[in-house]
Amino acid sequence: MHLIKSGKVKDVYELNTKELEFVFSNRISVFDKIIPSEIPKKGETLARTSAYWFEVVKDLGILTHYIGFKPPNQMRVKRVKVINDYSLLSTSTVGYLIPLECVTRYYVYGSLWDRVSQGKIKNQELGFASNHNIRLGEALPQPFFEVTTKLEKVDRKLTTEEALKISGLTLDEYKQLKQLALTIDETIASRVKRGGLIHVDGKKEFAFDENRNLMVVDTFGTADEDRFWDMKEFKKGNYIERSKEYVRQYYRKIGYYDTLMKARREGREEPPIPPLPETIIQQISQLYIELFEDLTGEKFR
Repeated sequence: MHLIKSGKVKDVYELNTKELEFVFSNRISVFDKIIPSEIPKKGETLARTSAYWFEVVKDLGILTHYIGFKPPNQMRVKRVKVINDYSLLSTSTVGYLIPLECVTRYYVYGSLWDRVSQGKIKNQELGFASNHNIRLGEALPQPFFEVTTKLEKVDRKLTTEEALKISGLTLDEYKQLKQLALTIDETIASRVKRGGLIHVDGKKEFAFDENRNLMVVDTFGTADEDRFWDMKEFKKGNYIERSKEYVRQYYRKIGYYDTLMKARREGREEPPIPPLPETIIQQISQLYIELFEDLTGEKFR
């Protein structure tokens, strides 16, 4: 196989002109930074969880790029073009990765809570009454869907108009893409409930096949792309992270996140992200393994 890309988490190999192979590593990243620490068994849990969800989605009749799973940490997928030059995309282009990352949120938490508490997002945008006092961890009255850039160095939030301009999507295709994300999430939320989990939010990526049919690609429903809470703890008023958010919160607690964001705002050189302590590494590894089991109902070993 020929290595064509080594990403934050996956290594992508070319098998032929029509197929790729994803190799899921034990690397971990937050805030668009690769942490100089590896998480044992992480790659295997992501590969197996991704394969599980692709099989579930296939049964819903939704098109995907998934071909098959190769133990312990590899996945074969249909190849699409990655076009970095937005000007080359139009409503007639086929067989390409749509350069958008789609995020759907169901609770007020994480970066959404940051924006709410800073007054950067209004109640009405989230479906609340204008005089409602939004609380941390509150369920949203309706799903909140937004898109960011996918192929740029740092993710950038986009309006619908901006998303259409850079992606080659028509408005109807954009609406279809949103509905696909919501349909997938409805299934995820229903299934993870059996494992005592709440689906808080998640990311999706899409592509067009050779006939310009929308298909879900990359990975989704894992600890890296989605946020999950422990249901029993949530009922007690606690937000116990069962996702990569656990790692983000660690870097918030030690002050790295604030330092990084300040450097980005001021256009200064970004500080390197420090490695994780060994005790935290082991905790994160166990988190990924236990989450795989609760998401899929399968035993890791």
